[in-house]
Amino acid sequence: MSQNASGQNAQPVARTVAAADHGKLDIQALVLLAVLLAAGFILNFTVGKAISGISGGLISPEFIISAFCLTILVVRPSVGQALVIGLISAAVIQITTTSPFVDFAAEGVAAMLMALIVRVGMGSGAKKVVPLIGSFVTTAVSGVIFMLIKIAMVGAAGELAAAMLPVVLLTAVFNAVLVQALYLPIRKALKLAD
Repeated sequence: MSQNASGQNAQPVARTVAAADHGKLDIQALVLLAVLLAAGFILNFTVGKAISGISGGLISPEFIISAFCLTILVVRPSVGQALVIGLISAAVIQITTTSPFVDFAAEGVAAMLMALIVRVGMGSGAKKVVPLIGSFVTTAVSGVIFMLIKIAMVGAAGELAAAMLPVVLLTAVFNAVLVQALYLPIRKALKLAD
């Protein structure tokens, strides 16, 4: 033991470090995911179906991507846990999709990408725009993966890309704005600190 200035033995003092609790897929995280997926499902079933009808069924934007982006921003899971979030999201999409099973690849990769963007971005000076940039990139990548798989399945690359790419980009813009607008209110409602 060490001695202090008065010659008495000093007792060791336990040190604690306060840190934000991120990265757990606990009950609160799963409930948040479920609530956000339900909202995304409603948007898919209404707005997404309307766009699908206008395009003749070739394209159908998935607003569930904004739901899992928000979940990943709030929970800050590991890349493996983000994959689980993406796969759960893809399972919900199966109810309304016109192309079964394609979303498992698209949303799985996209969710892992979002987790990486959040991990890198939230530790930088750009953290205020991570929700906007992360959800735009994630939505665009998911849409492009979906489009490439669809092209491989049905052919007609030029026509399909011309029809889908604008919707992918517009959906990415929509999701980016939506996620940026909802991120801070959700964090405040959940009383989470950065």
